[in-house]
Amino acid sequence: MKRRSRRLVGGLRTRLVVTFVLATLISAATATALAYRDARTAVLQRAQSAAVSDLRERATAVAADFDVPPDQRSLSRFAARVSEGIGARPVVARYQDLVAVSDARAETAGRITAELRAAVRAGEQAQFQRVAWRGEPYLVVGMPVRYADGDRRTSGLEVFAIADLRAERDDTAALLDSVRAGIVPVVVLAALLALLAAGTVLRPVRKLGRATRGLAAGDLGSRVAVRGHDELADLARTFNETADALQASDAELREQEAKARRFVADVSHELRTPLAAMTMVATVLEEDADQLPPDVARAARTVGAETARLSRLVEDLMEISRFDAKAAHLNAAETDLAETVRATLALRGWTDRVHTRLDEGVRAVVDRRRVDVIVANLVGNALRHGAPPVIVTLATDGAADGEWVTLTVADHGPGLPPRARERVFDRFYKADAARTRGAADASGQGSGLGMAIALENARLHGGTIEVADAPDTAAGADGADVVSMAVGVGRGAGVGGPPRGAVFTLRLPLRRAGDAERSQETERRSGAGPTGRTGHAGSTGGVAE
Repeated sequence: MKRRSRRLVGGLRTRLVVTFVLATLISAATATALAYRDARTAVLQRAQSAAVSDLRERATAVAADFDVPPDQRSLSRFAARVSEGIGARPVVARYQDLVAVSDARAETAGRITAELRAAVRAGEQAQFQRVAWRGEPYLVVGMPVRYADGDRRTSGLEVFAIADLRAERDDTAALLDSVRAGIVPVVVLAALLALLAAGTVLRPVRKLGRATRGLAAGDLGSRVAVRGHDELADLARTFNETADALQASDAELREQEAKARRFVADVSHELRTPLAAMTMVATVLEEDADQLPPDVARAARTVGAETARLSRLVEDLMEISRFDAKAAHLNAAETDLAETVRATLALRGWTDRVHTRLDEGVRAVVDRRRVDVIVANLVGNALRHGAPPVIVTLATDGAADGEWVTLTVADHGPGLPPRARERVFDRFYKADAARTRGAADASGQGSGLGMAIALENARLHGGTIEVADAPDTAAGADGADVVSMAVGVGRGAGVGGPPRGAVFTLRLPLRRAGDAERSQETERRSGAGPTGRTGHAGSTGGVAE
């Protein structure tokens, strides 16, 4: 839900709509401002031109019968006659110190400024000025009156007319309101157009996104229909070409992998018969080695050891091929895990070399043979490449995802460097590339696949194996060291402190008989096939090489 809300807030559709709306608002606001300015300028210019023209014509006509110098009475009569000719606007006539107003009730002192009077007195043409008086707009026009003789001298008479601009203001305000009212439908229309445009753009993008997610999920047949010849069509075409190339590469890799698996399985299978014969001959030679000359006896024992190792390698390769082919299955039954661990150690003669701390009564549904393989590989690896004492601990662990069985195998050797810990479960990996097989391999073990097979067996149970370096160890009086499971950084012996060995931890889900029966019943109802078929148990003592 959070991801969807974030996509709605910051998605491409939202950005497109917001961009369209903002562009429309900016355009509308700009157009409104320009229209208001032009309309206001045109209205005021028309009013100014009309006021100046009316005053000039009327003052000139009345001044023809006007005698200079005037008295107060004649000056008042002049102002009244001019006002009658220009729509009864207030008119002020001035001659030197005499001032006459057409309407005695009109207040003109605050509307005719000193700047305008000075401009009229100094100029030859009509002057005008827009003023605001008591919050209302007015236009004041002033002009000097000249003699009608040829030299057009000023007579000293000045006339001013006051025009009310409230009607013009109301007209421009009404125009502005009309434009503002038209912005709302324009914005709504822009949003609708933006949604349509976004749908046109995003529809192929959504299809491409679905196809990409399908491709990422493993559906290599996912494709996008190509329509049109625009950039989105080019993008869809490029995606399809990429998916085709990826599908072809995947098919080629799968085919090569299948061939490799078949090759390993076929070679391993074909080697079993000659190896069986070689093993029989080597066994006979080893049994009679004491009766042979020393050099021949040593060669016979070497042949027997190498034959046994080759047989183990072939068996391990066949087991790995079963895992790769998904042909390995569990033959699970409720098992006493402590008893299984003890049996594994006893079978290989490791009981006296390994310290055990096993919780009794831990029973789980597992494949006993595969658990035996896991324990044998982990303990054998610790005995080969670690240092005594090797400690095996069995316990249960409750976690948020259920109960788990943990089996830890800890040694007191030099430990594993970080790079080796990352690759210890790789096939044929050797922690020390310079290390060669020696006497430790005389038993035929050490195929290099043991740790990989152990991990595959753990995963087959739904578990895993983890590796870490043990923390500092403190030896007790009886030689049984106390080992903590904290993960530390490996430190070899002789590097400023006691040795810290490697700790391998096997984690398996703790499933009991009742849980297994319910799981099998669920599988039968869902039509799942049987899981009781068993592959080869795999390596019984391989080490990480």
